[in-house]
Amino acid sequence: MTILMIRPVRFGYNVQTAGNNAFQRRPEQDSAAIQQQALNEFDAFVEKLRRHDIDVLVVQDSAEPHTPDSIFPNNWVSFHRDGSMVLYPMFAENRRSERKQAVISAIKSRFLVQQEIDLSMNEIDGRFLEGTGSFVLDRENRVAYACRSPRTNEPLFGDFCEQLGYRPIIFDAVDGNGRAIYHTNVMMCIADRYAVINVEAIAEADRIPVTDVLEASGKTIVPISHAQMASFAGNMLQVENKQGELYLVMSSQAFGALEQGQIALLESFNSIIQSPLDTIEQSGGGSARCMMAEVYLPLTSNQN
Repeated sequence: MTILMIRPVRFGYNVQTAGNNAFQRRPEQDSAAIQQQALNEFDAFVEKLRRHDIDVLVVQDSAEPHTPDSIFPNNWVSFHRDGSMVLYPMFAENRRSERKQAVISAIKSRFLVQQEIDLSMNEIDGRFLEGTGSFVLDRENRVAYACRSPRTNEPLFGDFCEQLGYRPIIFDAVDGNGRAIYHTNVMMCIADRYAVINVEAIAEADRIPVTDVLEASGKTIVPISHAQMASFAGNMLQVENKQGELYLVMSSQAFGALEQGQIALLESFNSIIQSPLDTIEQSGGGSARCMMAEVYLPLTSNQN
């Protein structure tokens, strides 16, 4: 498993995404200070992942075109074990420019892309599906979970599942203020033997069907609250290092929001890696999971 991460050049508060991302907060600092703080957080995060022998492919972003959210690559691209690379339609116009050839070239220099599925043309018709932000994959059991939002088009989600061979589970979910949750990956994380999920966010009619599928897949449900979700405690990712050891990766804010019992339960499955991402979380409205795009593609022959 390799993690693709994009090192920011002009990270900042994105006005175009703020309308339906309730996690964003307009910063008081100037843009240069925000970029530098985000860069410091990014570099420290990457160093911590590599210290645990996790394979991280870092691609330096370009200053032009200006892509303030490029630090969150999991929204515009995903990579799969069958050699598929999927490109997704993005809600914000300035996020569509994140699909930069330099990133795709860096992937193709190390990995074999056997099939490209380009869904981005749906932007023309106002249909959006923002990758593993819009949905959360249980890759082992071939189940995909998604909450409806302006960024997650239900028919398009169904098309993705049909093409990639996933069973779609779609539901309604709102935050503590009754607002639709913009991305499923801020409210739930699917790991090998457990699922961290804000069950109370799910509409009552959908709650039991969702938890039934999780439990039937052999997952221990670790529930989190609205307040914990607001601290990005749902925005986690289980990763595997070069030795096959599993870790649950999250921000320090997310870790700090968890109760001791929750931490103990999670650590009974695997160790936790946490890193401070405060500036990225506040200005960008995304956290650790959003910053990591998992690469499951086969290696090219010269990498074997």
